[in-house]
Amino acid sequence: MTVQKLPIAKAINESLRKAMETDPKVLIMGEDVGKLGGVFRVTDGLFKDFGEDRVIDTPLAESGIVGTAIGLALRGYRPVVEIQFDGFVFPAYDQIVTQLAKMHARALGKIKLPVVVRIPYGGGIGAVEHHSESPEALFAHVAGLKVVSPSNASDAYWMMQQAIQCDDPVIFFEPKRRYWDKGDVDTDAIPEPLHKARTVRDGSDLTLVAYGPMVKVCLEAAAAAQEEGKSIEVLDLRSMSPIDFDAVQASVERTGRLVVAHEAPVFYGAGAEIAARITERCFYHLEAPVLRVGGYHAPYPPARLEEEYLPGLDRVLDAVDRSLAY
Repeated sequence: MTVQKLPIAKAINESLRKAMETDPKVLIMGEDVGKLGGVFRVTDGLFKDFGEDRVIDTPLAESGIVGTAIGLALRGYRPVVEIQFDGFVFPAYDQIVTQLAKMHARALGKIKLPVVVRIPYGGGIGAVEHHSESPEALFAHVAGLKVVSPSNASDAYWMMQQAIQCDDPVIFFEPKRRYWDKGDVDTDAIPEPLHKARTVRDGSDLTLVAYGPMVKVCLEAAAAAQEEGKSIEVLDLRSMSPIDFDAVQASVERTGRLVVAHEAPVFYGAGAEIAARITERCFYHLEAPVLRVGGYHAPYPPARLEEEYLPGLDRVLDAVDRSLAY
């Protein structure tokens, strides 16, 4: 067994390295991913070891990056493209939604699009406008795309491997404020399925569902609630499309209550879909309405105000208290 303690950024780096060593058809493309190693240094060292033909510095043209990746995928490659920041993905949104997501169905399943689009997302780093958004629901809504987000180093390593091996396009959201959170990575482990949710803390009074950067906040909330005698179960969703509703349902049938937390605005967010489905599936098990915690339905604010915008420990605990009060 090979276990290393790695930050999430390094775990993704090691995963990309492993994939490139295993399959010569795996390529990396993006702005500054080569010589610089990416603005977050996630691709650091790969240019030196694999060369400019496999780690490709591109122009500042996200539509061109994804469009080129689609062409490469059609020719048998497995491109991994980096969008430098979440807010920069929208010039490529047309390519992703109208081409990448639809070509497999358009060709009646005769062609495959094994493209991974890496997107650092979320707030908490004190960045300027367009650098802290959480647009995952815009992609999860699109049929033909798989949308995932790891919350820890082990998942970052293994989910990237699985995304690259997947024959469908995968949007891989990386929680940038967690890039340097360290965790154990067992590179000899047998990973769970890519879209399976995981219970990261057992509890009996309420289910708290999150993904990506909010999993840590929810674990902290569960620990704080424990001091007041409240037993909170925390479920790491890991995948926003498809969603492991069976895992959420099984937990809610035990606890009778559900709170969903994400950084993205609550309005039309992933929590809305989870709330609707679980209400349908678990109506007679629910002891309280499904509550949601998230960002406000407003443009992401300047850095000095982001802690007021982002859902933190207090807002999660408030929702827990409101649910338990029913």
